[in-house]
Amino acid sequence: MMTDVDFNIMPVSEASRHVRHDREDATHQMVGARGLKLSVHVSLEALEADWRALEASSATSLHQGFDLCLAWAAAHSNQLLLVRGSIARKTVFILPLELVRGPLFRTARFIGSPHSNINTGLFAADLDPLNCEQMAQALITDLSVKLSRVADIVMLEKIPFDWRGMRHPLGSLPAVQNQNASFQLPLLGNFEATLAQLNAKRRRKKFRVSEKRLESLGGYDHIIATTREDRRALLDLFFEQKAIRFKALGLPNVFQDSETRAFFHAVAAIDPTPDGQPLELNAIRLRGAEEGRIVAIAGLSRKGDHVICQFGSIDESLAADASPGELLFYLMIKKYNDEGFRLFDFGIGDQGYKRSWCTVETVLYDIMLPLTRRGRLAASVHRATVRLKATIKKNRKTYAFVQRLRQSRQAPAVGNGAETEGD
Repeated sequence: MMTDVDFNIMPVSEASRHVRHDREDATHQMVGARGLKLSVHVSLEALEADWRALEASSATSLHQGFDLCLAWAAAHSNQLLLVRGSIARKTVFILPLELVRGPLFRTARFIGSPHSNINTGLFAADLDPLNCEQMAQALITDLSVKLSRVADIVMLEKIPFDWRGMRHPLGSLPAVQNQNASFQLPLLGNFEATLAQLNAKRRRKKFRVSEKRLESLGGYDHIIATTREDRRALLDLFFEQKAIRFKALGLPNVFQDSETRAFFHAVAAIDPTPDGQPLELNAIRLRGAEEGRIVAIAGLSRKGDHVICQFGSIDESLAADASPGELLFYLMIKKYNDEGFRLFDFGIGDQGYKRSWCTVETVLYDIMLPLTRRGRLAASVHRATVRLKATIKKNRKTYAFVQRLRQSRQAPAVGNGAETEGD
């Protein structure tokens, strides 16, 4: 088993003798003069202090949080390739990557990318924007030197180039627009102001109708699991409810494989901190004759003033006409709005209920950095695949057919990294 090492295939200082393209070599030398050094590591723990300092920025996606990445790595056997950029011994960025070996290509991607909604990497808040383009170009050269023997391509997916008022430091690199966007609702000074961005009258009416229907069954409680045991129980029930839903819709179950479930259980076991919680389980629990019955579940992640919905499910065998899922969203949004949060994020994937709630649509991009000739082919295949997916998603009949085909081909037991619902 590997301990932490500087996973350098070749020192950066020797790069100019081995990089074939004169333009890239010149860029490397220019940025190198500014003191940028790149190293690649295999141990999260060795970078923990710098990692936690960088992830505190509001511009850093919670999916690149240390605890989430640690949980994913523990549940999967992929080789870690943690790219660290430093200037004068100060860590200025970390790209937390893992190596995935496919039938044709070896891909270095963000840790946990199949189940992430938005990715940013980790960058110092005081990074000079004027140097970002030079740094990005140097990254191409240095990664080619250091990783080309183990990976064909570095694929940085689902990156917003403009996020929370900041331009992404790698926004100048070659990219293709992802087939999916993500959707957010800004939380304003009070809940009434937030609802005013939408059709507030219609929202309140739907809420009253849902409450009335649940009251006819004896009433309900909005609960948040506070113990690890309660979070585990709600998570297992979510897996059951979602499997039934996917089967009914003829969709592949993206939560089916044991590694994915182990990851979410590990994240759910992490207790909240003053800055947030990796996975909080909310639910609608019935009273009356159906006392204790859970009819809606939502998994949220909280970081700073940002809340993101990771997943949700409902029990369609009871009270489905009360729209318990919509009711739960209403209650959660109001709760976090009242507590001072500023962004409620519905995540990746274009679905009707998201558009009904959200006023912001964030375009995401996939950055592709080929490291080998095979990697250049992989980049071409990815571009074509993304464009094909975007075309298919515009045609509902074709999209439904493809989803049924994916379901029929899905292994009944263990899978290897399912795609997100948004794909």
